[in-house]
Amino acid sequence: MEKLAGKKVLLYYNPYSGNGIFRNNLDHIIERIQDAGFQAVPVRMNHGIVIEKVFATMNQEEYSRIICCGGDGTINICVNAMVRNDIHLPIGILPSGTANDFAYYYELPSDIDMALDVALGSKTTQADVGRANGRCFINVCALGAMVDVSQKTDPRVKHAIGSLAYYITAVSELPQIHPIKVRLTTKESVHDEEIYFMTVLNGESAGGFRKLSPDASMKDGKLDIIVFKKMPIVDFAPLLHQVIIGTHPENKNVLYFQTDYLKIESDEDIATDFDGEAGEKLPIEFSLEKLRLEVFVSERTWHYDD
Repeated sequence: MEKLAGKKVLLYYNPYSGNGIFRNNLDHIIERIQDAGFQAVPVRMNHGIVIEKVFATMNQEEYSRIICCGGDGTINICVNAMVRNDIHLPIGILPSGTANDFAYYYELPSDIDMALDVALGSKTTQADVGRANGRCFINVCALGAMVDVSQKTDPRVKHAIGSLAYYITAVSELPQIHPIKVRLTTKESVHDEEIYFMTVLNGESAGGFRKLSPDASMKDGKLDIIVFKKMPIVDFAPLLHQVIIGTHPENKNVLYFQTDYLKIESDEDIATDFDGEAGEKLPIEFSLEKLRLEVFVSERTWHYDD
């Protein structure tokens, strides 16, 4: 896309996300935006309330793009507000969360200046946006045992040791897990399963598990469903190893399929998580908005994507 000098850039940021990269680089980021010929319009994250009002009243013609600084939860809030208010501006990402799964999928750099080079560049690709009971998600919805790990993990520990904090918290949850009966309905089939947990993925990673869905694409119009079924506790250790290296879809205790529609039902009250934030109550109906989002990527990723 062609860059138009003099236009505004909406800079949406989470000052507390991850390692606090934004707080320490605010002036530098604004300087880089201005040096690129744009006017920076900073908007501080406040649980989605402020960004909702900004999008509801903004004139999109005045803006070149949105730059979102934060982790997956911050991007989730921004994209939900964009969809609700019919905002179709391209989005650049300055990753500063703990896992940064969305940024990882697009191989976006963690270095602030390199990330700004991409976000202020001209190469974009398109991405599907997931829907769950009308609410959007960019990367993953999860439910069942241990899916609230990111919510339970102490933010100070996450900042200190990164994604490893999720693993430590998850291991501490193992003695309490129990199987949950669910019904999974697609357009083609119905599955009645006893599960420990499951993920509905738009991308390929979640919570720092980089190969959770190794064959996933964010622009194929499909959700990747990974169900971890009831199993003996002794099977968890080898399964965890397979999850790390990306071979778990072949495991007998895993149900894997792709679909563009899924309904999940259960008689139990099951914890859910959308992009690291508290999710919806069951039943949940999942669908996709194909190629709804335009994302800035590097020259190399852009060539590979096409």
